[in-house]
Amino acid sequence: MKHLVFCINLPYLIPNMVFRKLFKKSDPPAPRHWSVPAGARVYAIGDIHGRLDLLEAVLAKIEEDERARGPATTHMVYLGDLMDRGPDSRGVIERLMAVEAAAPETVFLCGNHEELMIGVWEGNRALTPTFHRAGGRETLMSYGISADEYDGWDFDQVTDATQRAVPQAHIAFLKRFKDWHVIGDYAFVHAGIRPGVHLEDQDAVDLRWIRGEFTKSTQDHGVMVIHGHTIRDDVDEQPNRIGIDTGAYATGKLTAIGLEGNDRWFLQS
Repeated sequence: MKHLVFCINLPYLIPNMVFRKLFKKSDPPAPRHWSVPAGARVYAIGDIHGRLDLLEAVLAKIEEDERARGPATTHMVYLGDLMDRGPDSRGVIERLMAVEAAAPETVFLCGNHEELMIGVWEGNRALTPTFHRAGGRETLMSYGISADEYDGWDFDQVTDATQRAVPQAHIAFLKRFKDWHVIGDYAFVHAGIRPGVHLEDQDAVDLRWIRGEFTKSTQDHGVMVIHGHTIRDDVDEQPNRIGIDTGAYATGKLTAIGLEGNDRWFLQS
């Protein structure tokens, strides 16, 4: 009877086993569970842009949602860009001034449109062309300026009219807005953050204006960033950020995010 002999080339086999082990694909990391502190409930509202009607609709939905979910300590955050483009910037500002008076703990974040309006009101004429392109015409019309008046002015006249038409109390309200806010594992900003820069070291220009460098980044920021500013057809939910600017002034869709424990949900007009 013949015996079969199998020869194993150990010097060949061992290096190949090591090679396969070294270059084996690692398992994907487990998803992170972002949360807010126990007992807290958070609602953040995206860019309103003069749509008082949509703001009222979303606030009514938040009130209904609150009743359905039961008691909690509620935190309200507005992500900025209250004005411009839509028809009733003055109405939105006055409505939210009343909210601040009734609930001083409400958080308002400064967006690029607040920055423009404050600057023009303070006489920074270099900002007026940008204010105009960003919807300043509609804003001043909500303060009683007629379309015919506005369309006949140069930018210096637009600057002067902004100073006359917008009450100082409204500007004082906008100046109280924060640049960023953190609750639990969530950071709230208007536009986004500069990747790789600690939140406390962020430049206000980035917090109010940044787009691609932030929205295209896949970097883990250490917090889940909730932001507006960059319009999408619907909620833009990514592993490191959630964008909730759904273009309310043009689409009729104003978005709010709700957070409690590890849960998140969305409410829309």
